[in-house]
Amino acid sequence: MALKRQAIIVATPLLLCGAAFGAYGDDGTLSAATFSVAAYDAETREWGIAVASKVLAVGYVVPWAKAGVGAVATQAYANLDYGVEGLALLEKGLSARDVLERLREKDEEAGRRQVAVVDAAGDVAAFTGADTLPWSGHIAGEGYSVQGNILTGEEVLKGMERAYLNSSGPLGRRLLGALVAGEAAGGDKRGKQSAALLVVRAGGGYQGKTDRLVDIRVDDHLEPVAELERIYNLWEQRFLAGRYLELGGEREAAYALAIMARVVAEGPEDAAALNDFAWALATKKLYPQKALEMALRAHELAPDDANVMDTVAEAYYAAGENEKAVAWEEKALAQDPGNDFFEAQLRKFEEAAAKVEEVQR
Repeated sequence: MALKRQAIIVATPLLLCGAAFGAYGDDGTLSAATFSVAAYDAETREWGIAVASKVLAVGYVVPWAKAGVGAVATQAYANLDYGVEGLALLEKGLSARDVLERLREKDEEAGRRQVAVVDAAGDVAAFTGADTLPWSGHIAGEGYSVQGNILTGEEVLKGMERAYLNSSGPLGRRLLGALVAGEAAGGDKRGKQSAALLVVRAGGGYQGKTDRLVDIRVDDHLEPVAELERIYNLWEQRFLAGRYLELGGEREAAYALAIMARVVAEGPEDAAALNDFAWALATKKLYPQKALEMALRAHELAPDDANVMDTVAEAYYAAGENEKAVAWEEKALAQDPGNDFFEAQLRKFEEAAAKVEEVQR
C-alpha cells in the first residue's frame, strides 16, 4: 500500500501569469488551477474525485476515473494525456507510482503539472511540479490524496484532509465534505466558478448501464461548491438510495437507509421521494414495514397518484399481505385504466393470494 501520509509543499515564484486566468498554454493545455481530492473506498470498490476552481467547467478537465481501474486528477497546466493514458496504463495493471513515473518521463512540461493517481488497489501517487503557481502542494495518504495550486495556503489541503478522514458514509459525501472544507479554508485564491464530483463503481450507474455512480458538474456559478452540495443531496435522494439497495451489501443497505432517514427528517416531506424509497425497499423485500410506512405517507401527500397506489400495493405484497396488495392495485387501475404494468402487478398479487388460500385449505 501507499505511504500512510506524505505531504509535499511547493511554493514557487509567480510564473506563467496567463495560467492564473484559465488560459491555454503554448502546448495547448488548459490551466486548471484548483483544489481536489481523489480517493478509493475498498469496502464498496468505489473510486472518486471532487474538484473546485476559478475556471469554467473544471469537471470537463480534471477528473478521470474508471471502475475497477482507478482515478486520475490532472490539474495546474492540465495535460489530458495524464487522464487518458493514465487510465489506460492503470487498466494494464500498472501501479499508481509506475503510471505517474511513465507519464512524467514523456512530458517535457512536467514541472508545470499537478496530478494524483489512485490505482485499482487503492495505492496513491501524487506530484506537484516545481513550476506550478503558488501556493501549491499535495498531501497523500492511504487511499486518498488532496492537492491544489493557486490556493490561499497550506490550510486548504489540511482542512480537506481532516474533513475526509473524519467523515463517514458514502464516498461521494466524504469527497464533497473535503471540498466544502477546502473552500471554507480559503480555496482557490482567485475566487470561485465551477466544481464537480465523480464517483465510479462497477454497474453503479443508472439501471446499472454505466459505472458512474455519481456524476455531477457545476460549470459556472457564483457559489459552485454550495450548488454542488445542493445537487448532491438531490442525487442521493433520487438515485443513490435506491441504487445502493439494488447493488446489495450490508454497507450499501446502511447507506441507503441513512440517506432515507436524513431526507425524511430534514423535510419538507416529498411524496415522490417517499414513493421512490418505498418502492426500492419493497421490491428488494427489505424492511417491509418501513416500506409500507413510507408508501402510505406518500399516498397521504399525493392521494390521486396511481403510481403511489401501486407502490402501496407492492409494499403490502412485500409484507405478505396479498389481499391488501390486490385491493390497492385495483385502486391504481381505477385511477389509470388499461395500464399494462398495473395489470401485470394485479395478476402477480392475485396469484400470490390464491396460492396462500390454497395452502390454507
